[in-house]
Amino acid sequence: MLLLAGLGVIVVAVWAIVRRVDVRLTLLLAALALGCLAGHPEVIVQKFLSTLVSDRFVIPIACSLGFVYVLRQTGCDQHLVHLLVRPIRRVRPVLIPGTIVVAAVVNVVVISQMSTAVMVGTVLVPLLRAARISPLTIGAALLLGSSIGGDLLNPGAPEVRTVSEAAQPPFSSGRWISQVLPLLIVELTVATAIFCLLSRRIESQYAKEAEARASEEEQSDAAFRINPLKALIPFVPIALLFLTSLPEPFRLLSVPRHWLVDAAHFRGTPSEIQAIFDSRLIGAAMLVGVAAVALTSLRHFHRTALTFFEGVGFAFARIISLIVAASCFGEGIKRIGLAALLGQLLRSWPRLLTPAAAALPMSFALLCGSGMATTQSLFGFFVEPAQQLGHDSLQLGAIVALAASAGRTLSPAAAVTLMCASLVEVNPLDLGRRLVIPLLAGQVAVLVASWFV
Repeated sequence: MLLLAGLGVIVVAVWAIVRRVDVRLTLLLAALALGCLAGHPEVIVQKFLSTLVSDRFVIPIACSLGFVYVLRQTGCDQHLVHLLVRPIRRVRPVLIPGTIVVAAVVNVVVISQMSTAVMVGTVLVPLLRAARISPLTIGAALLLGSSIGGDLLNPGAPEVRTVSEAAQPPFSSGRWISQVLPLLIVELTVATAIFCLLSRRIESQYAKEAEARASEEEQSDAAFRINPLKALIPFVPIALLFLTSLPEPFRLLSVPRHWLVDAAHFRGTPSEIQAIFDSRLIGAAMLVGVAAVALTSLRHFHRTALTFFEGVGFAFARIISLIVAASCFGEGIKRIGLAALLGQLLRSWPRLLTPAAAALPMSFALLCGSGMATTQSLFGFFVEPAQQLGHDSLQLGAIVALAASAGRTLSPAAAVTLMCASLVEVNPLDLGRRLVIPLLAGQVAVLVASWFV
């Protein structure tokens, strides 16, 4: 009876999300309802408060978004985008795949998909329009690149922190990248190739019907003077984290643990102390990046701190709030026994583990429009079955995160979808329709590739 009532609450929550009720409000109310059904509403409140101040989420995500805001203030983001765009702007056949790749690379540094779409779209949308590419193809290419999962290569991404916290044993940033990078490359290659093939006929017809027109935006892009320092300095935090995560013989940079964590006054196991250190190391790397970026534009130096904390506020409002709501919802699902039932099902049919790790997150993200909320809510359900079946939980986390990113990309409710649709003035539903086949093919390719990685 408890499970049936809980499933009823989940169905109502899904219906509310489909009806465009705010995802945070829906998940929090559903979590509280599930907690009451299980007789432990206080557990939901405890989960809310503990996640809201969790070092493992708040520090890396808040500092990463603060870094993004400082990049925008100093103009380093535009120098980076122009540097990436300059090689492809005069070669029409590579404009569409180039747009996807440029957006994916920018998303590595800027973990917000919506911010990535705005940064890249500001430069590329006028250029692609001038090349007589249809608005629907422009928007779909921008959406695919901005949302396919480039941010998963950034240790500060929320999905990475979720997998890091739940996976056993804990893993380093380098090990995560070595796992997710090959799968992301496979998905990006397959999805991009199929999208370009499907777009050829549409674009051929559109180019014939379109009138030739000059592009003032293209001329202004050509006149933009790229500052190489400003273009490359956004990669400083990622470079620092990479250097500190190399194996011991090759490690070029080492940060003493006591610099970031006072183990003498911190009560916790060695693994918990290490997890806190890893989170604070990401935050520290982002702060070094903020200082480096601020020095490239002394005219804006006096606003650096204010801009950084504006980014921190954005992180709480748009990202951490989703993680908190999703954590509470996931806890509620555990309390009604649904997670245990799913684990039992996967243990009975172990061949369903990997397909389910792709299908369920992709479906949920399609409904709620958030890859972060999906990974936070669902990944924990797969960890125990994966351990009992001898499956690598880190690889499973990569599959879940990539599937959640794919579902978000197809969702008309996702913020990045709405932003891309507004930039090119098309219907968000049409963007999703153009990307269904490429992303489904990409996910199948990821599942096949996971057997060899």
